[in-house]
This record gives sequence, structure tokens and C-alpha cells, in this order.
Amino acid sequence: MKKTKSNLGKYVGFSGDWSFKFYFGREENKPILIGFLNGLFEGEKVIQDLHYRPVEQDGDLENERKVIFDLYCTGIDGEHLIIEMQQLYQDFFKDRTVFYTSRLINKLIPKGYKGNTYELPEVYFIGILEFELGETEPGKYFYDVALCDKQSNRVFYEKLGYKLLVLPNFNKNEADIKTDMDMWLYLLKNMSKLDKIPDFLDKRVFGLIFDIGEVAKLTPEDKMAYEASLKYKRDAENTYSTAQRIGHDRGLKEGIAQGEHKKAIETALNLKEMGLSTQQIAKATGLTIDEIDKLK
Repeated sequence: MKKTKSNLGKYVGFSGDWSFKFYFGREENKPILIGFLNGLFEGEKVIQDLHYRPVEQDGDLENERKVIFDLYCTGIDGEHLIIEMQQLYQDFFKDRTVFYTSRLINKLIPKGYKGNTYELPEVYFIGILEFELGETEPGKYFYDVALCDKQSNRVFYEKLGYKLLVLPNFNKNEADIKTDMDMWLYLLKNMSKLDKIPDFLDKRVFGLIFDIGEVAKLTPEDKMAYEASLKYKRDAENTYSTAQRIGHDRGLKEGIAQGEHKKAIETALNLKEMGLSTQQIAKATGLTIDEIDKLK
């Protein structure tokens, strides 16, 4: 896989808010999103058509937090789909997915007597993650989550699901890619590095992606937006890396200081047993008189 001389590469990658919506969020490119979802559901359900919905969801009360999805669609069979691209690690990410689906479910309850039955449509959260979840299953790249009975492992409620793709953990070689979902994962992770469509991506929807994704075919406005999104992504990654490094360095210094303090206390206890005065122990260990007096 090689890049062209352009620092943008030959094809628009999927990473970044603009790129994600360029492929998945435009009405004219809707077949791409439908193909992706069908590859993800793998026959569990078949999406025949989609309708894009407003991504902003207000609360029922004026002071309730507003929710903004990356993409929100409904299928012709009544299913509701929240699709999110997340670039950087976020604390409580799982909480956020539950909050998003809970807010949407609350909004979907019919008002008045129609809501008395509590019947709800299907709701799915689909997350494309460019970070590891930090789970105990290293290398896991696909989470297919539903409400299940713990004893039987059978699905208890079939109308709520969470499907998470962890791109850093997907490392299959081209020869090992067999399923539609594998193909999508490969493309999501590697699109910006390719200079031609791989032979194993032989479905029509992939040809469409490579056709519209050529950087050379972008309008001047789209090209500027793509460049700006890449710059924003790099800046965000650098900021996050810097924060991690500063936090690591601070933690290291604090750890060393704590270790030195613990050693000083142990030394002070030994000197105290030897009968040295508090002032002598303070001078030898650097501890305060008050700290030494409290030692037993």
C-alpha cells in the first residue's frame, strides 16, 4: 500500500468527522451507508432503505442537556440507528452510548394514551472507534451487545443493540478477509493508505466508494474541508498525546516522591527506636517534627 505524492493520499480516508459524513451522511451516498450496515448486521436484519433524521435531540425540559449524534437514521421497517465515529479515547464511553439510546427511546414513546402500551421500535447504536476500550479481551475488534439473561446467555430484549468496531484491534491480512464485515473493517482502517481498490473488494458498493473517494475528484470546497478536518484530527491527537505524557510524567514524579517519603518514615522509625532525638531524626530524614511525633 503506497500513498501518492500528495500528502492527502489518493483516497479520502474514513477517519474524521468530515470524512465520516462525506461517505455516510450524504443523501447521494446513501447506498454506502446501507451497504455498511448490512455488512455489520450480517443477515441479522436487512436494511433496504434509510431516511436521514435531524441529529440534534433536545430534552423534554428546557434545562436538560442537548444530545447531538454524528448520524441518526431510520429504516423503512421502523428501526432507529445512531451511528458514531469516535477518534479519541473518552472516559465513560459506554455510559455515553447508553445515555444516547436512552434519550432516543424516551423521545420515541408516543405521547398521550398511545404511549400506554410502552411498545417501542428497534434502536441500535453503532460505534466506529479509533481507540481500544481497555477491556480484558485484548485484540477484540467487534462487540455485539444486547440485553441478555446471564444464566442462559439468551437475548432477553431484541429491540436494543450496540455494535462497536474497534479499528486498532483489526489486523487481519488481505488473505484472511472473508466476510463482508471484515471487508468493511479493512476499508475503514486502511482507505487513506490505498492507491487502488484491492481485488477482494469486489462488491459494487466498494467500487462506488473508490469512485467518489478520489481526492482529485473533490470539489475545491470539499478538498478544503477535508484538509481542515485532517489538521483538526492531527491537532487533537497531539493535544491528547501531550496530555497523556504530562500526566505520565507527573504521576512518575509523584510516585517517586511517595516512595521517598515512605522510605524516610521507615528510617525515622528505626532512628526513633535507637533513641535519637526528634530534632536529630528530622535533620536526618527531612520529615517535620509533627510527622515524627505522630510515628509509632
